[in-house]
Amino acid sequence: MRATTLHGAFDIRLAELPDPQIHRPTDALVRVTAACVCGSDLWPYRGINESKPGQRIGHEFVGIVEQVGSDVATVRPGDFVIAPFAWSDNTCRVCRVGIQTSCENGGWWGGRDREGLPVDAGQGEFVRVPLADGTLVATPEVPSADLVPDLLTLSDVMGTGWHCALSAGVRPGDTVAVVGDGAVGLCALLSARLQGATRIIAMSRHEARSAIAVEFGATEVVAERGEAGVARVRDLTDGFGVDAALECVGTAESMRTALDLVRPGGRIGFVGVPHDVTVPIEDLFARNVHIGGGVAPVREYLPALRDLVLAGEIHPGRVFDLTVPLADVAEAYAAMDQRRATKAMLLP
Repeated sequence: MRATTLHGAFDIRLAELPDPQIHRPTDALVRVTAACVCGSDLWPYRGINESKPGQRIGHEFVGIVEQVGSDVATVRPGDFVIAPFAWSDNTCRVCRVGIQTSCENGGWWGGRDREGLPVDAGQGEFVRVPLADGTLVATPEVPSADLVPDLLTLSDVMGTGWHCALSAGVRPGDTVAVVGDGAVGLCALLSARLQGATRIIAMSRHEARSAIAVEFGATEVVAERGEAGVARVRDLTDGFGVDAALECVGTAESMRTALDLVRPGGRIGFVGVPHDVTVPIEDLFARNVHIGGGVAPVREYLPALRDLVLAGEIHPGRVFDLTVPLADVAEAYAAMDQRRATKAMLLP
């Protein structure tokens, strides 16, 4: 089969690799019908995160179940399934409290399972899914093509945005600021609206992304960054600050912005993968600012978000503004790196 591999900074290749097989009775084999490039994939792509030449990459995919192991009970061949960005048993004591990304028996796409067997990454033609019953979420029937982008976001960015808003304790009537206008930031904005925020300030200076932000529920857009952006939001809130700030980037600057935006007693949700970020605990203490977030347990949120998509209540797939065949995966990465695309979808 063909699958995406990373060979160094800015060196993405499509390689011919062995077809995956069912190895354990709890496995499923999924034919990928759509995958995508994540903003977090850009860290190793740019050489900021360490990588090994030839390593597999990609953690967001949907597809059709081709084969299942003898112990798999919740999905069957022919089912359309959504795969969260981590695999889990969904039954261990950690999963039972809703943190499937820390599953005692789970792991990450593109690595190895607990028995040392290879696990495929998402940007390829097929994936062996360990612990299929706990990992995969099926739809009642194979969806129409127009729903696939919406459902694909549930693999990561929509669930991550939901986690950000939830971690910030967004409440009905809140004023919220969203730091970051990538796919996660836009989905966090949509989530804040769904969770009841009535005033949502998008921090964005990218015209196409700002337009999606407004479509998703932004009431104001602030193009300035850093201190100027903070000053602008302060002006908009009569010097008070926002009830909740959603940090969706993962840099020191984005976290500093979120901290400066939030009012005394306010709340910060953070889901951007941290890079050189420090949190000034004394400042949080002095202003009674609450902070929460981390790796989003999207498996926990997936069934409810799936139902919202299938009911036509949300269309998070609007974040996809570039669709390319898997053969052109290098262009998908380049376009996102150069901000020519918000999020790129890969089709077989």
